[in-house]
Amino acid sequence: MSFFAILIALLLEQARPLARSNLVQAGYRAWTVTVRSNFDAGKPHHGWLAWAMAVLLPCLIVLGIFWALMELIGWPLAMLWNVAVLYVTLGFRQFSHHFTHIRDALDTGDEFAARQSLADWQQVDASEVPRSEVVRHVIEYSVLAAHRHVFGVLFWFSVLSALGLGPLGAVLYRMAEYLSRAWSRKGVDGMRAPTSERLQRAAGKAWYVIDWLPARLTALSFAMVGSFEEAIDNWRVYAQRFPNDNDGVILAATAGAINVRLGGESLRRRDAAYGEEGDDAQWEPGSDVTPGRGPEMAHLRSVVGLVWRSVVVWLLLLALLTFARLLG
Repeated sequence: MSFFAILIALLLEQARPLARSNLVQAGYRAWTVTVRSNFDAGKPHHGWLAWAMAVLLPCLIVLGIFWALMELIGWPLAMLWNVAVLYVTLGFRQFSHHFTHIRDALDTGDEFAARQSLADWQQVDASEVPRSEVVRHVIEYSVLAAHRHVFGVLFWFSVLSALGLGPLGAVLYRMAEYLSRAWSRKGVDGMRAPTSERLQRAAGKAWYVIDWLPARLTALSFAMVGSFEEAIDNWRVYAQRFPNDNDGVILAATAGAINVRLGGESLRRRDAAYGEEGDDAQWEPGSDVTPGRGPEMAHLRSVVGLVWRSVVVWLLLLALLTFARLLG
């Protein structure tokens, strides 16, 4: 059931991508604002209580619907529920339009449009970024987005679905990732009051733990479909030099897999709600520079190939596991 649900959801998302402003995301954003305003009292247990309320309650609702469909109607409707949840949580088209706009602008020599698209995508100041640095940032943001929107969701959905928990893993992963950003410093949830340090710490620690294994599997898959030895060597030497350890593993492996120099100065983040400039958030992958060729347009095509080959590897592995289970 898991393999076919993933395949159908990916095909659906390619044919008809989810609108950027949709009721599901708007509803969850409103829910997290409500939880934060009612439970963020600044004490350690309040941070974890708020995180659990924001993440686990929606997860339990999704799981309850899955179990009810399985028990009362049967697996066909339960699989359709899996497809519906994956359609919301999984997919390239949730971020690939940013990549496409920037690549097309650079192809036509319109560097101003490319910088503007990068700034709009990441809410950063990109007005004075050189062309090569635009390419570098696009590579970094794109591989991290591919991991968070595709590979991480695939991992947790597959693992928990195999345990009979349906689409719980996909929802858990995407919600944890969103809260790590929304509750980081000022956040993006539309509240002017700063998030308490306890709440920031709880959301950050939970996200680190949940993303630890998927990040390393994504890096391994990039190494397998790219230049394996260079990717593993970069992973071993340079991953710890990035501010976020999980992101560093992915970026270091990517740099080695396609022989591109990644890392360096981060872009300054703008506050999405108030147009202010602020400190770099965890989403910013600045670091020491990895070895490799300077970022070029050819590397953007290499990134696309790297990601799609990795998707094929993951799907083939899931297909083999599915057929082995059916035959067994």
